[in-house]
Amino acid sequence: MKSDNVIVDKSMDFSIRIVKLYKFLTENKREYVLSKQILRSGTSIGANVKEGVRGQSKADFISKMAIALKEASETEYWLELLYKTDYLNENQYNSINSDCEELIKILMSIVKTSNHK
Repeated sequence: MKSDNVIVDKSMDFSIRIVKLYKFLTENKREYVLSKQILRSGTSIGANVKEGVRGQSKADFISKMAIALKEASETEYWLELLYKTDYLNENQYNSINSDCEELIKILMSIVKTSNHK
């Protein structure tokens, strides 16, 4: 079910991709440590966005969006590490990383504009 909020929808879609990536890594690659890290940070983005949208104040909203941004940056790191250690091929990496980069850009814009209003 789609909402009218782009960042809510995109972060949920990304979380779904991360869960599927986690399944792929654990079932097909037998990788359990890095996969747990990316599952945690990758799904945390959407959870913080959802919390922020329903925040109690503007400060709460900005704080949650900033945390989501940090989690997206951490996820970007884990994706790069998975690629550089041959758990993801170039196509897999480019596909999911471009979604991560898009989330980072949107979140950076939200945090920046929210702080100046």
